[in-house]
Amino acid sequence: MLVTSGIRPIPPVDRLKAALEHPLLRRIGQTPLVELRNLTPRGLRVFAKLESQNPSGSVKDRAAREIVLDAIRRGLLPGRRLLDSTSGNTGIGYAMLGAALGFGVTLCVPGSASVERKRILRAYGAEIVDTDAGEGSDGARLRARELADAHPDRYAYVDQYSNSANPLAHETGTGPEILQQIGDRPLDLFVAGLGTSGTFVGVARFMSRASPATICIAVEPDDALHGIEGLKHMATAIVPPIFDPALAARREQVTTEVAHDMTRRLAREEGVLAGVSSGAALVATLRAARDSQATVAVVVFPDGGERYLSERFWEEAR
Repeated sequence: MLVTSGIRPIPPVDRLKAALEHPLLRRIGQTPLVELRNLTPRGLRVFAKLESQNPSGSVKDRAAREIVLDAIRRGLLPGRRLLDSTSGNTGIGYAMLGAALGFGVTLCVPGSASVERKRILRAYGAEIVDTDAGEGSDGARLRARELADAHPDRYAYVDQYSNSANPLAHETGTGPEILQQIGDRPLDLFVAGLGTSGTFVGVARFMSRASPATICIAVEPDDALHGIEGLKHMATAIVPPIFDPALAARREQVTTEVAHDMTRRLAREEGVLAGVSSGAALVATLRAARDSQATVAVVVFPDGGERYLSERFWEEAR
């Protein structure tokens, strides 16, 4: 590392301490757990974990925070540009943290990512490398690997799909929060979608120890050519190394059309403006609750609907 004469470099431990004390990082987590009253049948209480209330607007702030802190701890940041692939939300978390903590961010983003997400990334100052929409998140990940291999001194490639800090953020944060917020109620079901799988894997690991009676349900699209942004059809995708299928008592597949319909209903009947993956997760929750006769369920709503308002499905039914 080139150091100007007379100026001492800041050790990683001091950078880490400064990052931990930053007010934005301290605001990540402790998101509200809100009961849904109008879309649930009698005898079932469903609580939505509203992750849109994180600083940059999604559950991915949690993983981004831990991944960035790990990279700082290892001395990779801020000397290089953080590099990763993203369909939007994790990248937005990275971009927010890069702006706050003073490091550059380069993101490989599939063309299928929503216009709103890309605009938010650019607003934070991130560099976007567009990749083929047809190749989805897998194509973006392969492109990020190519850049990392070609320019190892320029980029700190953090790869959210294989980074253990991703599920750890949820094992030590999201999971304990849920049980604390649910209080004395027995938690019958925990439901989350599969993208990188970090949210599901981390919380399910925690539940296996702290609440072993809780049934953990993973949600994915029913087809490779789906329109549920942020989720993966695992059978046809590059399976993230952090994914542990043994943690899922059941894997629910949801069609894009059904997810769209439930997302509209959430806005119009519950007053919750959520993303399409949230609609898919609620569909899976209601199915699993019906089959298991559960009475209390928690479902993760990863982000808000503001990031998808350009999508035409909002106007398809009234």
